[in-house]
Amino acid sequence: MAILTDQSLDFISSSEQQTVRLGVRLGELLQSNDILCLAGELGTGKTALARGVGRGWGTAIRVTSPTFTLVNQYPRMHDDRVLFHIDCYRLESENDIITAGLEDILLTDGAFMIEWPERITEWLPDDRLLIEMEHMDETRRKMRFSATDDRSTELLKAFRRSAFGV
Repeated sequence: MAILTDQSLDFISSSEQQTVRLGVRLGELLQSNDILCLAGELGTGKTALARGVGRGWGTAIRVTSPTFTLVNQYPRMHDDRVLFHIDCYRLESENDIITAGLEDILLTDGAFMIEWPERITEWLPDDRLLIEMEHMDETRRKMRFSATDDRSTELLKAFRRSAFGV
């Protein structure tokens, strides 16, 4: 059962497939400059959600975790707009962030999924949708969606309507 407020949504996903489907719904709603921050320990389903977001975004490329490459780019088929998938797990200092060119990437005209966002919080715009994921058991994941400003609140409301009909 989903718990709803204007700026937050708590939900328990019962399977990887359900997590992917939620990602598809969210990806269909993304616009340029939207930022999704995917937080949670290893194995909480961030990549499954990201796979769905990519599918909903409309890329023909299978979304994979950019842990070793730091950034993957997924162009949308109908207009070539890019979904950037950034994995900050290996970033340990401000120098790493600068060397990786993240500040330039975040100024690019595209949508963004950022894993391990807590490692670059000071570099992120204020308006973002934070998705915190937590491992409950072998198949279930607790998900908390939190909007931080106007656009992310609008995105969360549209996602709530699309995914849950409310």
